[in-house]
Amino acid sequence: MDTRHLVDREIAPLIDLFPRVDLEAAPIAELRAKAAETYSILPPPVIVPERLVVPSVHGGPDIPVFLFRPADTRAGGGAILHIHGGGMVMGSVEQMQAGPALLAATAGVPVVSVEYRLAPEHPFPAPQQDCHSALVWLAGQAEALGFDAGRIIVAGESAGGGLAAALAIMARDLGGPAIAGQLLTYPMLDHRTGGDACPYKNPTTGEFIWTRASNRFGWRALQGDYKADDDRRGWFSPSLAEDLSNLPPAYIATGSLDLFFDENLDYARRLVAAGVPVDLRSYAGAIHAFNAIPDAALSQRFNGGLLTAAAIMAGPASD
Repeated sequence: MDTRHLVDREIAPLIDLFPRVDLEAAPIAELRAKAAETYSILPPPVIVPERLVVPSVHGGPDIPVFLFRPADTRAGGGAILHIHGGGMVMGSVEQMQAGPALLAATAGVPVVSVEYRLAPEHPFPAPQQDCHSALVWLAGQAEALGFDAGRIIVAGESAGGGLAAALAIMARDLGGPAIAGQLLTYPMLDHRTGGDACPYKNPTTGEFIWTRASNRFGWRALQGDYKADDDRRGWFSPSLAEDLSNLPPAYIATGSLDLFFDENLDYARRLVAAGVPVDLRSYAGAIHAFNAIPDAALSQRFNGGLLTAAAIMAGPASD
């Protein structure tokens, strides 16, 4: 179905900035190089980060992280663990510093963004373990960085949003560290989307930027030889988690034309049914990664809601 006429007119130029790419047809190194060129349209970060290396608690290699420290830190506030997007196979904090920097500057709390290992070289559970290790490290830095360890939130976009949701489930299952909120931007949650087992039959989603074919590639790369038939399946694909109770409150923002629209709505519904507070925002005419055009009115509404949610979730408990 041709859905270009449904795309918000200010967002539509993004379609040509992100031309359709057959992920199956090129070596992964070439795909990552092309993605890096695309990410170059992002603005420079408002905070210059400090690059650190933190230990794995799962027996893996040390993990690079980028620490964004605001000039003015809110007393009694928490911290944010940020996870970048890229379909599980592309992207890096180095290329995507603008988002976590803006979170830190606006929320007034330290933000740590994780340079997790990418698939297919490092399939499940490597990325999840890297993110959990970064969370463990961050929770131990409360005194040094001056934040409330009880107010750490996880945040991410696309694949990063999916990994943030997975991390919330993983931390619950492993007994911590405690997470106070989930900030999920069009999160990649359901490995079935776009495949033969896809439970969503929406004809208007997923035509642009991140397509059904792209999604199948990303999830296959992440899955490797994992059968998704044990108690960790929710860590792999959060939509597969049978129990969503006792998870932190979630803010979920999605676009009405995004491939992830239906899985995002379904996940929000299931969280609510499990007793988890959810603030769900859907933006009409929005395709995947629509906020890459920051001056569009739609992006400004999205950014306003997201940054307000971050400030509330990670702010002092008395706010």
